[in-house]
Amino acid sequence: MVKPALVDCLIGPTASGKSGLALRLAQALSLNHGGQAVEIVSMDSALIYKAMDIGTAKPTPAERSQTPHHLIDILEPEQVFSVAQFLDQAKGAIQAIRRRGNRPLVVGGTMLYFKALLNGLDDLPSAPISLRQALAAKAKAVGWPAMHAELQNHDPLTAQRLNPNDAQRISRALEVFLHTGVSLSDWIRKSQSKSEPEARDHALTATGLRVLALQPEDRAWLHRRIEQRFMAMLDQGLLEEVCQLRKRPGLSALHPSMRAVGYRQAWSHLDGEQSAPAFIEAGIAASRQLAKRQITWLRSFQDLHRLDPSTMSSAALEQRALQWWQADD
Repeated sequence: MVKPALVDCLIGPTASGKSGLALRLAQALSLNHGGQAVEIVSMDSALIYKAMDIGTAKPTPAERSQTPHHLIDILEPEQVFSVAQFLDQAKGAIQAIRRRGNRPLVVGGTMLYFKALLNGLDDLPSAPISLRQALAAKAKAVGWPAMHAELQNHDPLTAQRLNPNDAQRISRALEVFLHTGVSLSDWIRKSQSKSEPEARDHALTATGLRVLALQPEDRAWLHRRIEQRFMAMLDQGLLEEVCQLRKRPGLSALHPSMRAVGYRQAWSHLDGEQSAPAFIEAGIAASRQLAKRQITWLRSFQDLHRLDPSTMSSAALEQRALQWWQADD
């Protein structure tokens, strides 16, 4: 019987095989624990959106009927979802699963969400979407390196750790400063100065998490999988999916949903800003950059059980994962 306070997590970079492994583990763990069913709690910032199925590699209806999934298709693409909202909804889903006598398995690669589960929230302010739109318009005119230089004037500590072309993070840091008059680095320092119990008030602390991380060390293996998956998404109708999304009157390229990897590049291509070959190259490159950032996050976390999926078959990976979880039950 699983320990009452324990939450199982499966994390890893994009295209590392998390979703398929999670489904196989859910079935195997359910069989091996006297009928205690496993329910998956998604930890993915794109799967939350409805009408975004192909580009997010969303579990199919058949897969979701086989194993219950939570935090999927909970928002319209026009809506915004914060880390705090994820933490509250994930906690609620986990508690409801336990009340049913079942076992929660948190699965995903959004590392900010995982950090919130692990350590709690940085107490950061939100900013109006109008400010984000104004910054995006300015960046289109002057370029993100120029926006990075502007951030350097307001918040040199944050600027120092960001790539001059990291549009999302530069925009977020400028939003915080321009909206509040206080730099992002000062907000983070203030948040981290709280006492540990206060900072972790809404977290599932490290002692309550049992984490399996897929961490492929063969970068070429991961790059091949990323390219294969992106091309498969195109064959399945990614561009047609984005065409339908563009018909929604309240949705623009500036919404967080459309900043997701693949969707951002598809929108730009459909705007005529990129040729088809350039769009494909940009989509694959963005996916690889995402994976690189996710692996950097993974390496910074302590007390994870790490498996390298690039060195073993899917059957061997499942067996190793089951052996570890069952040994710790």
